[in-house]
Amino acid sequence: METKNLHSASDIFRLGENPLSAELNDISEAAYGYPRHQEIFIQTGFVFYEKPIYDIVKRAFDIVFSLTAIIILFPFLILIAAAIMIDDFGNPIFIQKRVGKNRKEFWMLKFRSMYKNAENLRMELQHLNEADGPLFKIKEDPRITRVGRFIRRTSLDELPQLFNVLHGSMSIIGPRPFVTHEQEKMNEYQYQRLLVKPGLSCIWQISGRNDVSFNDLIELDLEYIQKRNMFLDIELIFKTIITVVLSKGAY
Repeated sequence: METKNLHSASDIFRLGENPLSAELNDISEAAYGYPRHQEIFIQTGFVFYEKPIYDIVKRAFDIVFSLTAIIILFPFLILIAAAIMIDDFGNPIFIQKRVGKNRKEFWMLKFRSMYKNAENLRMELQHLNEADGPLFKIKEDPRITRVGRFIRRTSLDELPQLFNVLHGSMSIIGPRPFVTHEQEKMNEYQYQRLLVKPGLSCIWQISGRNDVSFNDLIELDLEYIQKRNMFLDIELIFKTIITVVLSKGAY
């Protein structure tokens, strides 16, 4: 049997495999009479299975898939980079710190879809935010360039993450990694999505992408974590391709 160990979310937190703020637990214990991580397990019954054989097979698949895709798509990647530089001269690659498995931070790569000073304008545009929860999304974001709007709608801006997959900081399929300051605003229940390696796509990417509410996004990520297997991963890859072609929920 592939599954080796069985942990509840509360066990994971107590064992320190996915450490969370002790201060939050102290506050929860004072308010509820028990640490919040126990409250999570009582409310959700979320159970995390370790799958060592699956993890080995998945890593081998990620290496072969990402390396093959990089080799095949390399000329296309150069063309996208050139188009970005012509539209708004500067580095065509946007590098941003994201939160990965077990809260380990890493540098995620994307094709730059916004003007070079986009991050500096975020606070000025905060009142236009259309996303719920800690996320920040604007459908008609004025910071997006002409080329950027196309590569975001077609998800071509995510292609450099194939290098993240090859490196091992990401997987082809897994919960999307959030920006550090967004992840820090989440509660312990939502932190459970960090029990596995982040990916290029997952269930919520094929379920509406930006049209999915934040709470539904979390539930879909946790559903994937519990059900994850290679057959599901391959199914999600094909469904992701269809979703990208149809540009469902992308902006």
